[in-house]
Parts: sequence; structure tokens; C-alpha cells
Amino acid sequence: MAWRDGKSSWKKLILFMASIVLGIAAVVSIQSFSLNLKNNISSQSKSLMGSDFKIDSDKAPNKAVWAIMDSLGGADAREINFPSMVAFPKSDASKLVRIRGIEGGFPFYGTMETEPASASSNYQQKGTALVDATVMLQFSLKVGDSIKVGTTILPIGGSLKSVPGSNAIFSTMAPPVIIPYNFIENSGLVKIGSRLDYEFYFIAKPTTNLQALNDAIGKKLKAEDADLDIHTSTSNRLGKRYDNFGKFLNLVAFIALLLGCIGIASAVHIYIKEKLRSVAILKCIGASKKQTFIIYLIQIAMIGLIGGVLGTLTGVFLQQLFPLLLEGLLPVDVQITLAPQAIFIGILLGVFMSVLFALYPLIGTIYISPLQALRIQENTNSKSTKAGIIVLGLIFGFIFLFAFWILNNFKYAMGFLGMIVITFSVLGGIAHSIMLITKRNFPHSWGFLARTSLLNLYRPQNQTLILIITIGVGTFLISNLYFSKDLLLSQANFETETTSANMILLDIQEDQTENVAATITNKSHTIIDNIPIITMRVHSINNKMVNDIRKDSTSRIRGWVLNHEFRATYRDSLIESETITEGKFIPVITSNELVPVSISNNFADDAKVNVGDKITFNVQGVLIDTEVGSIRIVDWRRMQLNFNVLFPKGVLENAPQFRVLSTNVPNEEASAILQQDLVTKFPNISILDFRQILNVVEKLLDKIGWIINFMAFFSILTGIIVLIGAVRTSKHQRVKESVLLRTLGAKSNQILKIIALEYTFLGVIGSLTGILLSLISSQFLALWIFETPFTPSIIPFLMLFPFITFLVLSIGISNSRKVINNPPLEVLRKESL
Repeated sequence: MAWRDGKSSWKKLILFMASIVLGIAAVVSIQSFSLNLKNNISSQSKSLMGSDFKIDSDKAPNKAVWAIMDSLGGADAREINFPSMVAFPKSDASKLVRIRGIEGGFPFYGTMETEPASASSNYQQKGTALVDATVMLQFSLKVGDSIKVGTTILPIGGSLKSVPGSNAIFSTMAPPVIIPYNFIENSGLVKIGSRLDYEFYFIAKPTTNLQALNDAIGKKLKAEDADLDIHTSTSNRLGKRYDNFGKFLNLVAFIALLLGCIGIASAVHIYIKEKLRSVAILKCIGASKKQTFIIYLIQIAMIGLIGGVLGTLTGVFLQQLFPLLLEGLLPVDVQITLAPQAIFIGILLGVFMSVLFALYPLIGTIYISPLQALRIQENTNSKSTKAGIIVLGLIFGFIFLFAFWILNNFKYAMGFLGMIVITFSVLGGIAHSIMLITKRNFPHSWGFLARTSLLNLYRPQNQTLILIITIGVGTFLISNLYFSKDLLLSQANFETETTSANMILLDIQEDQTENVAATITNKSHTIIDNIPIITMRVHSINNKMVNDIRKDSTSRIRGWVLNHEFRATYRDSLIESETITEGKFIPVITSNELVPVSISNNFADDAKVNVGDKITFNVQGVLIDTEVGSIRIVDWRRMQLNFNVLFPKGVLENAPQFRVLSTNVPNEEASAILQQDLVTKFPNISILDFRQILNVVEKLLDKIGWIINFMAFFSILTGIIVLIGAVRTSKHQRVKESVLLRTLGAKSNQILKIIALEYTFLGVIGSLTGILLSLISSQFLALWIFETPFTPSIIPFLMLFPFITFLVLSIGISNSRKVINNPPLEVLRKESL
């Protein structure tokens, strides 16, 4: 019976099914790709590191670390890497890169891809440099040209396409340049304050239990300011990093699926209304309530099954595009395979969500008496209301469980459910309010066509509510992306005034400071900051040694406080990014008693210290006893140097230190000239040009934004399908209205204008509501999360708003062609068939 009844309504049923296909496709494609990425990262974990495990430190290993490495049979390869400026004599240009000085057969797993291929195996013997391929193209370099690393000039042996241990994202800011290990010392780049990373690579025996090895010597190495990384833990960390992005995309895809399900609920509601006569006849000839309910339940379940299968197949196809969309962001080459878990989830979601969201209108068939159905009279039954509340509870419960499954966090899952409820409620409330306001304050002075189109917004079987919600949510997602991107970029932006630094010079030695400053001022630029930097580590907190704190399993002090090499400074005043919250800032001291230092609030929280507590710092071998004199809130988002630890003047002036200078350059040409001059004279310094950094950040956000747009567009497409379905399911009502108008003398162009105005109203209200709602949410983010002024992007208003409105208008008109073009009698005959 379900099959026979369904055949007569197959066009409507196909539209119901199409409502969830795209949502299922989005969920399956993200789930499948996430599983593939996780499996690839796990299977390629050794290739990502280049070895079985490594020992790394940000300072030269001491005797204890050497002894541990010797007990392991010695390192099979070693590396020193650090950021530095390099010069290209051919083009008189310079670039901030990450120098990697390597000795030994690294990588032992994976490949170092170079052009020519032989360069990766002979660069150490030939004493050549491997330069990042992008840098080679940027500066028109070729094999045989020279690169100046510090005071050393090396020939370029090959272009470097990929190498284990290089992060694709950070490589865009500081691309890798590989040179032989023995050239590091000769380069003259290792100075006081140089930010060096020492890495030692090991090949494990097949019988070695890496996790047991990590448990055995990991804490010992940490006590000596070194770390042991095994390839599995490295891949796990990397997998979690990309897993978070996958969770976000999963939720975006799930919203598209929810929109489709809301479309199903609305369409089934109208579908069941049209089936009231059939339900009544079935009951009159002896069908039970249960039988009539199951007939239509089977139809919806089959729709969900077919939709789930089609959506899953579409999702499996779509996941093939993700390696292209995420090019440059992924740590591995992803081999796409079928993921049975994602396929099962897609089909199950299709059936379950179709039934769940269609359940309430289906339940209505149980409470309809034959007489009520034959008279086509609606009767609100208390039993039906109770059943509706139960179904609504099931829907909310499912949304929460799905979000909890994706996020694995109760609070975040509740937050997602709350966001869904608030967003849909606001859009629904706005739609309902517009209908109510229009009805109460109807513009009687308007012309006939405009009045009729407005009346259509709240006529029987109207779809105003569902259309505004679907259009609004899709528009909300996409426009919110642009506004959020503006917020992120505003955090990294800097002022254009000449008093604000846009270039920072690092690693300047004391004896170079005057000459570097003179080089800057000779180019007519102003020295904005001249900051001394002193490196130090925490020796004890409240007279408890760092090593003892590490061994104390009950300690709540964060590990980074104990292991970090702090770069501190001294001055007699605070800067704009600092605000004292506790204690009093002491600018200068003259005695040798406890030194009152000012610490950042995050340092105080993680070190579990307050004003008056004692901290002893190891300043390059000299112990300095200090007392927490004040705690500061530091605005780390500002593009300037900020410090966790701030000393007063009168303590560190004679300590070994280096300097950081900052200046403002007016344009890219002036920046390039100054950088080239500085690198030629002072090859050891590093230069951060904020313009280049912002350019990299913006490109990265554009790429991520494009992906999110791609996913959010599923919501728009789903909304379009729901719109088509809504128009078709309510077409019978439209046919009667249009035929009546035609009978009364209305012309085709008048009916066309009425329909066009109605869908223009819907498009304008839906898209504008979505944009305004995203504008409000972004403003809240700016005030409460980012705490920054917010200037929204104009793109959603200029492009998204008219595009969505035009799309809604086009669909509405195209689905009403038959009513407009054919004679009234012919239309009525076709509708009665």
C-alpha cells in the first residue's frame, strides 16, 4: 500500500529526498576525509618525523643529555635549526628563512624531495645549500646560484620541494633552507640570544618499545631541559590539530543536514494534509490507526534510505576534492580510500533523521477521525500536542548526542545545541514577527499587486517561516565567515602611523646596536624601540627547586613555566599593552635586596604565584632572587614585543644580552632596501616585516575561509532544494489562487509580478536577516572574546545579499511557469489528474 500510494506522489517524494541528500553528502565527505587523514598521518608518522624518535632541546645538550644519548647508541643524525635572514647576491634580495644544518643520513623514513633528485643525497659532500622551491621561483634563482648564510656563501645545489620536519603553514613565513651541519659554526650566526633548536634523530631496533622508552627516559630528559619525541606521539598531536578543524566542518555540514530535515518536516506536514482524504477512506474501510501510520512511515523511511545512499555516494565523490581544497595545509599526501564507518553513518543518518523529523506530522494521521478528514477540518488534539513535545525532545536529544559524538565534550555539545536553538528561534521569531506586523499594519494604500504579494506571505499553507529560516541560516553561515575573518585580521593588524612599528630587528648583539641604529636612521627611518633582551630560566619557586616540582605529582604548576627559556627585559615604565591588576610596579631599584619583578597574569596563573611570592631566576649561570611585585594583564594580540617577566632598571644592565630594534618603513620598496642593507652589514640579525606576515596570514585565512564557504554553501543549496519543495508542495493552493485571479480578469504578467514580488520579499527578508544576525554575533565576539573594535566586511551586503535574493526570485518564478503560461481550465484539468 505504501508503494502504490507513493507512486502517485513520486515527484513530491523525490523533493523530500533531495532535501537531505546534500546534508548527508557534506557529513559523509567530511567524516570520510577526516578518517582518511587520520589514518594517513598514523601510517606516515615515521615519514613525518624522518626517524623513529628524536631528542630535541633549545640549548646545547649538557653532559647528562649526552650520556643518555650515548646509552641509546648515539644519534644516527643531528640537526641545528634556527630562523635567520639570508641574502641572494644574484638579485640583491634577502629573505627570512629557517636554516636547517643537518649531519648524517636524515631522513631515515620518507623522502627529501629535491630538483635535481641527486641534490638530496650529495649536498653534504658537495657543501651546497638546498633552497625552498617557492623561494627559488620568487627570486628567479637556479641551481648554481649563490646564497649567503651569515658570513658564509654557498652554491645552491637544488630546489627543496619537501622535507620531513617542515610544517607547511609555518614554511610560508620562514621557508626551509638546508645546509651541511659543519657550516653552522662558520656562518657566524650563533651568538648570544640566538634562538637555536638542537635535534638528534634515532633509528630504533625492531624490538624497541618506544612508549616504554619514553616512560623510562622522558622525565630524565625533561629535567635537563630536553624532550623525547616518538613518532607515534608526534603524529597523534598532529592528528588532533587537524581533527579540531574537521570537527568544526562536521558541525557546519550537520547544520546543512538539519536544514534539509526541517524542509522534510514542513513538506511532510503539507503532504499529509493532502493525504487526509486517503487516510479517511482507509479508516472507513477498516484500516487501523497503526496501519495508516505505518503506511506513510514506510514511505518516509524509504525516502530517507534512498536519500542516505545518494548522499553517501555524493559524499564519497566530494571527498576527492578535499586534498585540492586543502593543498598547502595538510602535513601528508592523503590517499583517499573508502571509509566504511562514514558510509554506514551516512545511510543511517538518512533513514533516522528523515523519520525523526517527519514523525510529528505523521503522528497526526493517528488522531484524525474519518469524519474530520473527510470534512478537511483541523482539530488540535491534546494527545497530538503531547506527542509533539516528545518528538521535539527526541530531536533536541539527537542533536546533542551527535554534537557530543563529534566534539567529545559535554559543554561544547550543549553550546552547539544552544546555538542551534537560539539561531533557529531568532530566525523563526523574526519571520513570525514580520508576518504578524504585516498583517496588523497592512499597507492598504499600496497597489493591488504589491498588496496581493504581501498577503501571500501569510496565506493558508504558506512557507514563509521555513523559507526565511533556511535562507537565513545559509546566509548567516557564509556572511559570518567574512565578519570573523575581519576580526582575526584586525588582531594581527598594525596602525599606519609612523609612531607604530611595522618592522622588528631581532638578535642584535650589544656591539652592533649603534651601527644597526645608524643604518636605520641613515635611511630616514625612526628608531621606535630599542629593547634589551636577557635569557633566563626559572630556578625555584617559593624556595622549591624546579627539579623537585617536576617530581611532585601533586603540583599544579604548568610544565612550560619550569622548562621554558624566558626572554625578559628591564625598563622603568609600562607600555600601552600592559595594565597592572595587582601590586605596584617598581621602575628602578638601587639595593641588592629581593628584586621586585612584574609578571604577566598568565605566568602568575600557570606558576601558581601571587604578589609577594619568591621566584629565583637562573640568568645564564647567575642566580637572581626576586619577589613578585606586581601582576600585569598583557595584550598579546598587539604586534609588538611583550614579556612574561619584566625587571626594573638597576639589575640586569651588565648581564649578557642582545637587543631588539623596531622601526616603521613607509612601503615595500623602502622595506626591501633597508633589509638588503642590514643583511649585508649584519648577517646574524633576523628581520620580521609585518607586511609579509600579514600577507601570509591573510592568504591562510582566505584558504581556510574558502573551505568553510564551500561547506556553508551546502546550507544554501539545501535551502534552495527546500524552497523548490516548498513551492511545489503548496502549488495546489497557488493554482487555485492564480486560476481565480485569471478568471476575474488578471493577466499573466500581473500574476508574474505578484509571484515575483512575493519571492523578492522572502529573499530580502531571509538573506538580510541572516546577514544582520551574523553582524550582531560578530559584534558580540568582538566585544566579549576579542575585545577589539569591529569594522564589518561590505562583501555580504554587496554580493551575498543580492545574489541570494535573485536566486530565491528565480526559483519561485521558474516553479510557477505552468500557472502563468497555461489557460486556467487546462491548469485545473492537469491538477485534478
